[in-house]
Amino acid sequence: MTATPLAVAVASLFSPDPAIWAHLAEHVLPRVLVNTLWLVLAVSALTAVIGASLAWLTAACEFPGRRFFNWALLLPLAVPGYVLAFALAGLFEYTGTVQTALRDAFGDGAGLPGLGARAASIVTLTLALFPYVYLISRHAFATQGVRGLEVAQSVGMTPAQGFRRVALPMARPWVAAGVALVAMETLADFGTVSVFNYDTFTTAIYQAWFSLFSLDAALQLASVLVLLVAVAVVTERRFRGRARFEAVGSGGGRRRLHLAPRAAWLATGYCSLVFLVAFLLPVLQLVAWTVQTFAAEFDPRYLAFAGRSVFLGLAAALVIVTLALLLAYAVRMRPEPLAAGFARAATLGYAIPGAVLAVGFFVAVVGLGDGITAAARALLGPGTAPVVLTGTVVTMLLAYAARFLAVGHGPVESAMQRIRPSLDDAARGMGVAGLRLLGRVHVPILGTGIATAALLVFVDVMKELPITLMTRPFGWDTLSVRVFQLTSEGHWERASVSALSIVLVGLIPVLLLNRRSG
Repeated sequence: MTATPLAVAVASLFSPDPAIWAHLAEHVLPRVLVNTLWLVLAVSALTAVIGASLAWLTAACEFPGRRFFNWALLLPLAVPGYVLAFALAGLFEYTGTVQTALRDAFGDGAGLPGLGARAASIVTLTLALFPYVYLISRHAFATQGVRGLEVAQSVGMTPAQGFRRVALPMARPWVAAGVALVAMETLADFGTVSVFNYDTFTTAIYQAWFSLFSLDAALQLASVLVLLVAVAVVTERRFRGRARFEAVGSGGGRRRLHLAPRAAWLATGYCSLVFLVAFLLPVLQLVAWTVQTFAAEFDPRYLAFAGRSVFLGLAAALVIVTLALLLAYAVRMRPEPLAAGFARAATLGYAIPGAVLAVGFFVAVVGLGDGITAAARALLGPGTAPVVLTGTVVTMLLAYAARFLAVGHGPVESAMQRIRPSLDDAARGMGVAGLRLLGRVHVPILGTGIATAALLVFVDVMKELPITLMTRPFGWDTLSVRVFQLTSEGHWERASVSALSIVLVGLIPVLLLNRRSG
């Protein structure tokens, strides 16, 4: 299933349309390639600095508020990038809350400098994605212990020098792996750059399909984006494969450096600033807008948007968890390298941008519908009505399954590995085998893993934008699509009701993650 959109996109490279490529090479590719590379490189560098420094402070140092920031700095994961984008724009634009307050307090000449589309996109994606680096790096720093830093201090190094010359080199594989994940998420982003009208490959694919009505041009752009994602995937695998080390000293991870008073309060101020800008202020802005517009926006249309979002989330969770169960069970029953390889290939869809999946599945479904129509007309006559499979919920669920199977497979596979093989042997001795073994023995034991997987998939589908926007049936708007439509027209206040609903739902798995990591 994951291979289908990839095959469609890659196959387009071997059948290029000279006219389309000439147009793309002259008017589209130079701009979107430069913009995309700027975005990926800048966001990767900034998230590495912010995520690794915050991870070291909360994991290895003691300062006022450390326990709170240890989990609170993960909360930005609950805010989709496209929601954070228009919330920050509403806060910091010339007529926004912050700028207006500054002028009221210090006069008409006061204010913050304006940011262009590129800088605004970079800042927003950095604030939305730094928790990836923070979460991965925090574990590395926590398990290092402080003995290496104490040795560094004994030879005259300051805590900052010890971090830079001792702790950071030891944690570099983890930081690099987190940055590679950030790079893939940046390549896949559609909503954030759309808010700021910053053209990248994902927005160019959307414009080629829905503005120029050229599916072939969208497919050619998708093929180039697949190549860029492949580079990011290879990079992430390489660094993750090198992530090996042992804690320094016995129980080193339980002790922390006590910073000097001035440094401790600087650490508190730094963590507070990131938390305020990345989570608290945007959420408060959404709440304020929601209070203003709730009466007008909370009507039967909103209930329809929310109902469709919930339905798609539940349907996708059911489909994906079922597939994840079957995949994990198949690998358990046949633990050969070939089966494990197929499982890894099936879960690679999370690295593929939603825009690529949308185009790839759309082309594949069109081809399937045409084939069924041709077969039906050959059997029943030329007057047989054509079979139309595009623009259906089935297409959406297929794309969701390819994109989020890895999300559902992880918890299910982890829970499956905790079931002892002796239990399978005992069940077979009682005549229970095959799918009956899965249904009657494994599924009841896997309850927590299945529930976690379903919850994660449900929330991801609720937040997902490009697949929903590009493959939904006509008139089938969801909360995320509603946010996109209103923000595209500049109605940020009206978009807040739907956006806040998405954020509140997104908090559930983040709080669960905090509890498990704690």
